[in-house]
Amino acid sequence: MRRSIRSILCLGVLLGLGLAAPVTTAMDGGNATVSFGQWQMGPAPGPPPVLELNRFPNLSPRERNNHQLIPNDVTIKAGGAVNFLIGGFHQLIVYDDGTQPEDINVNTPTPPTTTRGPNPFPPLALIDDSTNRIYRGLDPSLQPLDLSGAFGQDRVEVVLFQKPGAYLVICGIRGHFVNDGMFGFVTVLP
Repeated sequence: MRRSIRSILCLGVLLGLGLAAPVTTAMDGGNATVSFGQWQMGPAPGPPPVLELNRFPNLSPRERNNHQLIPNDVTIKAGGAVNFLIGGFHQLIVYDDGTQPEDINVNTPTPPTTTRGPNPFPPLALIDDSTNRIYRGLDPSLQPLDLSGAFGQDRVEVVLFQKPGAYLVICGIRGHFVNDGMFGFVTVLP
């Protein structure tokens, strides 16, 4: 009898946990992770070939960075967040629902807004189109110095998406967006 009561209680607790889990998930928008640039391993282009990417003790060679969002399309629920793992010299910009890559004016203002830190030199052009822009991340040239004397490039920016829609995410370094197609989308479901 005692064993039966114990079994029934355990079954009740397990069922209760199983029923509670979907409620928590439904209330939580969840999150996604996007690699916003990646460090390349293996041989570097050009003579002599460099066979390894050695960032030790704390080096960040910008020419060894892949300028892509991986994955470039993620889906979350409203109230969820995206963890942008920024690897390299990149600026995160998010545009409101419905904005497409071809809507971004990469030529305003004139002269262009540029990075403000001493590295890189000459400064790089940034995209400064404020139409439908809802989030603009940090200027990568103003990050703390690493041991090489360059600016630290790797960081995390976590962005909360509260409304349903399809949000365009781009790299604000103009060459990365224009030349490398560094953009993607966050789809937010109700």
